[in-house]
Amino acid sequence: MLTYNRPQFIGRAIESVVAQQFTDWELLIVQDGNQDMTGKIVEEWKARDDRLRYFHRDQPGNVASALNFGVRQARGEFIAVLDDDDYWISPEKLAKQVAFLREHPEYTACGGGAIVIDERGNERLRYLKPQDDAQIRSKILHANPMAHSTTLYRKSVAEKIGLYDEGLAGYQDWDFFLKMAGRGKLQNFPEPMMYYTLWQGGTTYSRLRLNAKSAVLIVARHDKEFKGGGTAKLLAYTYLAYTYLPAPLRSATYSLLSRLKKQLFSWSGTAKD
Repeated sequence: MLTYNRPQFIGRAIESVVAQQFTDWELLIVQDGNQDMTGKIVEEWKARDDRLRYFHRDQPGNVASALNFGVRQARGEFIAVLDDDDYWISPEKLAKQVAFLREHPEYTACGGGAIVIDERGNERLRYLKPQDDAQIRSKILHANPMAHSTTLYRKSVAEKIGLYDEGLAGYQDWDFFLKMAGRGKLQNFPEPMMYYTLWQGGTTYSRLRLNAKSAVLIVARHDKEFKGGGTAKLLAYTYLAYTYLPAPLRSATYSLLSRLKKQLFSWSGTAKD
């Protein structure tokens, strides 16, 4: 779990991990930034559950750097990721995914769908990702095929592909799962597995142009490996052009466009007004 100056959400994220029926886990919380309240909240949880491990990095880096730091500290066979402003829906989440990967060694990672909420907890959208490996590969160049905070993946395979690319300014998880797809199959469960908080304080909104430039690089990097490269390039450059619109227009349309994108590249989705 990465955290950066968002103490108002992290407690519910931690609680959703502690509530898991699968109990053989450790939670590594990696903090960049100097939000004292975050540290106090984490320390309170640590006092209640010694499976939490807390790392406050003196030299902050980008998202990929923080993710790689956390993966390298991990002692388990599998890695699950959860952003500090999101939280898992079901206490059965880890148990289902661990059982799946242990029963299917040809798969490198599995994930699920999401319920999108605003910062007040109101539901705005729910969607599923493409489910089986063939469906995932049919859309993998158009958008990230895995909702990062729903995923569980094999640490050994992640290490073989070099973990997350610290040279990318954004969408490091999309690039990561494209590389994981080169080592084995991917699977998404046909159910929502997390609440995803969509708000203007989130990193996706604040890094729009960096993400868009990264999308162009990622599509170019992988277009020989998967189908749909032409359409994927068009979408990536359209997204980049959008980030150059006037800030008030981007701010007014971001939430709507994000929801539309999730519907377009998901297996199914229903928007909420």
